[in-house]
Amino acid sequence: MTYRVLVVDDSSFFRRRVSDILESDPNLTVVDFAVNGQEAVDKAKSLRPDVITMDIEMPVLNGIDAVKQIMANSPTAILMFSSLTHQGAKATLEALDAGALDFLPKKFNEIAKTTSDAGHILKQRVLEIAQKKGKSTRRALSTPASTPSLRRKFDSSLSREPTSTFTRSTSTPVVASIPTRSAGNLTKSKSYKLLAIGTSTGGPVALQKVLTALPADFPLPIIMIQHMPAAFTLAFANRLDSLCNIKVKEAENGDVLKPGHAYLAPGGKQMIVEGNSNNAKLRIFEDDSPRIAFKPSVDISFGSAAKVFSGDVLGIILTGMGADGREGSRLLKGKGATIWSQDEATSVVYGMPQAVAVAGISELVLPLLEIPNAIMKVVI
Repeated sequence: MTYRVLVVDDSSFFRRRVSDILESDPNLTVVDFAVNGQEAVDKAKSLRPDVITMDIEMPVLNGIDAVKQIMANSPTAILMFSSLTHQGAKATLEALDAGALDFLPKKFNEIAKTTSDAGHILKQRVLEIAQKKGKSTRRALSTPASTPSLRRKFDSSLSREPTSTFTRSTSTPVVASIPTRSAGNLTKSKSYKLLAIGTSTGGPVALQKVLTALPADFPLPIIMIQHMPAAFTLAFANRLDSLCNIKVKEAENGDVLKPGHAYLAPGGKQMIVEGNSNNAKLRIFEDDSPRIAFKPSVDISFGSAAKVFSGDVLGIILTGMGADGREGSRLLKGKGATIWSQDEATSVVYGMPQAVAVAGISELVLPLLEIPNAIMKVVI
């Protein structure tokens, strides 16, 4: 199947660059360009693309307002391009909250260390959210008659070697869907001392929906591992803190875990739990190991929680690409901890939650909006 992409940016060079990369994949075709947000809104309605790549800063109508209008009038899977700055992070989070599914840095040398890897990641992200289009938008999208490709030839080579927290990932192989199970009969059957959540693509919105439903007197500390660049995690933590009843912060080295507090792993670093279950604290450190693809890594944080809290952990894997969290969840499960995962229908990308479900590690597969209530049933 070929997925149809609308590329939106006020830079003609960037439009051509994105087009060249996307059309090197036989499953993707660029059907048109838009040079501002209003044009994007109009063309989303008339062309009905499968995916839109969207810049944030544009004339006439900015990317955030364009996302809002598109999702209201002609819901479409949208990938945002963002600058890796604090202001760029705030704008991107607003776009995700408005309905965009994912984001990538606009400077390709911040995506990966080589040109080919950057192109691979862009194509992979577009394909992932294109495949999600029928489930992630508020209504099914019809596909109009095929539109000729607007491929343009140009030199898209990159001259600099980047340093980046973005790394190449591989999606979990497609298997039969795991049945969603109801949380209706859940009751408190054991005591927990920690709630641990791991997520990636689609995670900012998913985490917001879970955390905003928790009361201020939530009795457990919460650690959160979200695949996200370093420039974004502080802005994301501050945004969550402004919306939630519990306290949310970007984790710092030496933070003591407190009930009713959520700690977000800093982008580009690893976060582990140390000490003992009655006096646990966090250690944040740089990780230059080439063996670890994700910084932060769900596997590393979950594995450390297994050592400190043993089976007294409720671990949840939310939407995300790849399989990070599977082995950490396996370690937790081996200690007697409880592992849940988000279901396919409500996941932006059913990679990470599928990995733990297929491996038989997840005990409960839940729709996103049922997860907060399920947490309260077993914790309070």
